[in-house]
Amino acid sequence: MVPARLLTGLLLAAAAAAAARWVATPDTVQPRVVREQLLWVSGEGHGGVHTFRVPLVAATRGGALVACAEGRKRSAADVGAKFIACRHSPDGGATWGPTRVAADDGSAADGLNLGALAVVGDEVLLLFARCAHPPKACGPPSTHLLRSRDGGRSWGPPQNLSGVVGSEVFAPGPGYGIQPYELPDGSIAVNIRNQNAYRCRCRMVARSWDGGETLPPAAVTFDPALVDPAVAAGVLVTGDLVFFSNPAHESQRVNLTLRWSFTNGTTWWGRGLRVWAGPSGYSSMAAPPPGARGHAAVLYLIYEKGRSLSTESISLATISIAGGP
Repeated sequence: MVPARLLTGLLLAAAAAAAARWVATPDTVQPRVVREQLLWVSGEGHGGVHTFRVPLVAATRGGALVACAEGRKRSAADVGAKFIACRHSPDGGATWGPTRVAADDGSAADGLNLGALAVVGDEVLLLFARCAHPPKACGPPSTHLLRSRDGGRSWGPPQNLSGVVGSEVFAPGPGYGIQPYELPDGSIAVNIRNQNAYRCRCRMVARSWDGGETLPPAAVTFDPALVDPAVAAGVLVTGDLVFFSNPAHESQRVNLTLRWSFTNGTTWWGRGLRVWAGPSGYSSMAAPPPGARGHAAVLYLIYEKGRSLSTESISLATISIAGGP
């Protein structure tokens, strides 16, 4: 027989544990921007870089952040010479180190293009392409991998993956142009940029139930709730929540909005959170690993932001998922 005092203690401990488990509901999920920082500003006067574009962000297990973007040297065009600019924050975005060059293509006619950023174990991986816009005369297309073994503070030499993925044009991105992600139900969803507004000015979604081995055409749908002007958008899954970010407009790159779903992305709650009403473009998201409550407390949204043009700067918004400070 369990002593009364011990039983009372067990019940109190169970009640405290239940109270500590945060449950995602429309009442508890109230995203709010709690901090925003400009990481890069485009312009001839800023280190000689014409335009910063295609922002990426990743969160490491130790609470650090890594942000990267293309530094387009002479113009805002997708082609032309570029370098990969990266910054590291050791404290979840509170402070940032200086910009470091992860890769540089010199003066290539059709240089490198980002790309995807991911944390795998103790490494940070960065994918980018070269010569992705034929028939520019810079050689055959190729895909490259950069590795950082110190949380994104420094990068090793690029590894050419052409022997694995071939020499066809394979663009790993940019950002989340085509974004695969695993849902809580075990399926793989692919959120796709609808470049030519086929059937709707909205996102396309494909689903796979065999780990991505197949993507049946019958499983490709259109999501009219996610209006989109054809950009690389952000998708993030944390716990049983799915987040989506893009300029929520049918034809213009404006109105950067965060949406969230309690139903694996089949429906989206409310009107979302408007992060920036003005010009905005590509975006990407990251979150720290879920804590004991099963969800991340914050998410990080990096995006192209401007007042006249969306390519004027790269900004990082820290968003409290529950709306707290």
